[in-house]
This record gives sequence, structure tokens and C-alpha cells, in this order.
Amino acid sequence: MEYQNILVNVVAPHVAAISLNRPNFLNTFSTAMARELYDAMITLEKDQQIRVIIIKGEGKAFCAGIDINELAGKSTMEYREWIEQMEKPLVAISKIKKPVIAQVQGVAAANGMGLVASADLAIAADNVKMGLTAINVGLNCVGPVIPVAKSIGRKQAMELLLSGRLIKADEALSMGLINKIVPKELLEEEALKWASEFAVKSPIAVQIAKNAFYNSEGLDYTKQFDYMNEAFARLCSTDDAKEGVKAFLEKRKPLWQEK
Repeated sequence: MEYQNILVNVVAPHVAAISLNRPNFLNTFSTAMARELYDAMITLEKDQQIRVIIIKGEGKAFCAGIDINELAGKSTMEYREWIEQMEKPLVAISKIKKPVIAQVQGVAAANGMGLVASADLAIAADNVKMGLTAINVGLNCVGPVIPVAKSIGRKQAMELLLSGRLIKADEALSMGLINKIVPKELLEEEALKWASEFAVKSPIAVQIAKNAFYNSEGLDYTKQFDYMNEAFARLCSTDDAKEGVKAFLEKRKPLWQEK
């Protein structure tokens, strides 16, 4: 697929970056950009050379939501299909096995905030402002609030959903929406450094960990242990697990084999 609204680059060994590339529109989601973002993630998921994916925004904003120029003139069924297309990348992150890191600067609003919350990890510049802002124009963010609520809990998510207020980086950090804050001028460097830390881990161990984490979320407490123990047992039988333990005992760096 040829991309017009995103950029895809290998930015370090085993690390790829997808850049939302509609800076004149604050990287708002168009139908085309949503399709391209989804396609890029699925393509990188299949690329055995890539172990970690970064999602970032070109220009001054990460993503200011959905392009409201696409809003008018649809039937109820068409609106349903349209919004599902916009949220397809958010859902996909939990289904692909490779870690996805949101590299966030400027505004991350509505579907943009949902994208940050959907990411496995998030690093933000100190100038970030985030919010579920659609309520301010008579709409709502009932899709994006799903990953937001999973990150911060029901009551805080409901407040953001109904108020539409923007929160700054420090509040987003305290709520659990992001993992770390860095100075704006260091965001690119620090995000790449962070992604590279995960990229040197055993790919199969990372992928099994992520997959098991998401798949066990909705299970009963004791069933979660059963599921995780089964995942651990499968991992122990892999060549990477054997190599990792052997390398540790021999005081050397492991040579990962599993993709």
C-alpha cells in the first residue's frame, strides 16, 4: 500500500516509526489516514526485522482527533462504518504482538488521546495537552474513552468524557495515561532510546508477554494465573528461553533466535 498520510521509517535496529503526516490538520484522522495507519501496523507486525513500533505525529501536534470535515451527510449505518474505520487502529494495537509506543507532543485530543491510551507504552513531551474533547462540539468520545478508562479507571475517565477538559503532561502521568515525561527537545531522542531497550530483548518473550497480558485481562483472577502460567510454560520451551538462561550463566550477551 502506498501511503499519502503517514510516513514509515526504520529509525534504529529493529525499531520502526509510523508518523501521522497531516500536520496542517493537526494530524486529525481522515478515513484515508486511519486505513494507512492500520495497514502500516499490520505490515510491520509481519516484518521479522522489526520488534518495536513507535507512533508519533509530524508538526506541532500528535493528533487532534477526527477530521470533522468528514462528518456531514452520512446515514446512521454509514456513521457506524465510518467511526469503526477511525477506531480500527486503536483496537489493532492490542491484537498485534509487538510493543507499540506512543511518542506524544502538543495536543492529543479525542481519537488522538484514544490512540495514546491504546498504545502499550507512552512517552510525552512536557508541552502535552490531552482530552476527550468531542463533547465540546456536541459529540462524544465513547470509543476513545474505552482505552482511557482501562488506563485510569471509570470515574476519572467519565469526568474527562463529560467535561471535555484538557489535562497537562503531569496530570496525565499521575493518572497513568503516560509512562514518562521528557523535555520537548529531547522527545525524539528519548523515545528512540526507550524503544531500543525493548528491541534488544528476546522477541518471542516480549510478544508472548504482551499477548498474554491482553488476553488475560478479562478473565477471573485465578483463571488469569492459569492463563499466564500456560504462557510461561510455552515460553520456557523456546530456544530463546534456553539461550537466555545459558547466556546469563556464561556471563555473555544472548543471541536470540526466535522471531
